[in-house]
Amino acid sequence: DWGAQRVKGLSITAILKNIFAKKENGEVETSLIEEFSYPKLGPGQLWELTAKSIEETGRGRIIKGARVVSVITGENAAFVKGVRYEKGDQIFEETGDIVISSMPLKDLVEGMEGVPEEIRHIASGLPYRDYMTVGLLLKKLKLKNLTKEKTVNDIIPDNWVYVHDRRVKMGRIQLYNNWSPYLVKDINTVWTGLEYFCNEGDALWNMEDEKFTEMAIDEMITMGAIESRQDVLDSHVERVKKAYPAYFDTYSEIDRLRDYLNSFGNLYCIGRNGQHRYNNIDHSMCTAFETVDNIISGRSDKSNIWSVNTEQAYHEQ
Repeated sequence: DWGAQRVKGLSITAILKNIFAKKENGEVETSLIEEFSYPKLGPGQLWELTAKSIEETGRGRIIKGARVVSVITGENAAFVKGVRYEKGDQIFEETGDIVISSMPLKDLVEGMEGVPEEIRHIASGLPYRDYMTVGLLLKKLKLKNLTKEKTVNDIIPDNWVYVHDRRVKMGRIQLYNNWSPYLVKDINTVWTGLEYFCNEGDALWNMEDEKFTEMAIDEMITMGAIESRQDVLDSHVERVKKAYPAYFDTYSEIDRLRDYLNSFGNLYCIGRNGQHRYNNIDHSMCTAFETVDNIISGRSDKSNIWSVNTEQAYHEQ
């Protein structure tokens, strides 16, 4: 499922057609897209502006610094009444006519009442890959731009660089300058994100931030990406739980889990973790759009929500 989703429509024939002749309507396969729109200050800007609009117009209330601990089902097993959430050292209840969940399916089912044991087993067995990154602000990169593509200060033009060096644990390097120049205060510096794929609780995850940063800097020197530690101006470490839904263990039975969740008429599962599907941000947003369309139109069939990014065509325009 993962492979088919990530490279659907891509083949040697498609690559050759892309090189020698664009499609008549200008569309290209997902994996061959060369440019796309990106928020000036990064993806977080989308959510900040959305939250601001909700709060300023009074159309909703956003509860921050809270964690959902359970889902309340009514006497009718096919209806979700609301959620309980923890804020500070208190537990609160929030009820509603509709519940839209983007939390990991494993956590959603764990917090539900009266779930059949076989369904709970499927949800608890869904695997994830966690993620750590250290941002390094650099004076310069040692890597040279050998392409004809012009960039600010002639840094390499890539957004991501995948690492295949067996000497290091690093999986990928992000160059934030190339996502948007507004993400860097001083364009004469290079803001990089060094990415590591791990599991919550393993040796990498439990490493102190300072030691993790030192390891990442050493690996950049080993690969020849920077000259020395003196090239590093600043650093910042982030950990992200359940960043990547994985497609093994009980994933083979996920259709049964999906059917069970769909039996709750007013419960909608959206987003990457909400559907346990390795979607990009655009497709994750599309699941929310489809959900809203269903609610407004009164459509009870949720297959359109779960089928986002499973069809051959690509949504992004």
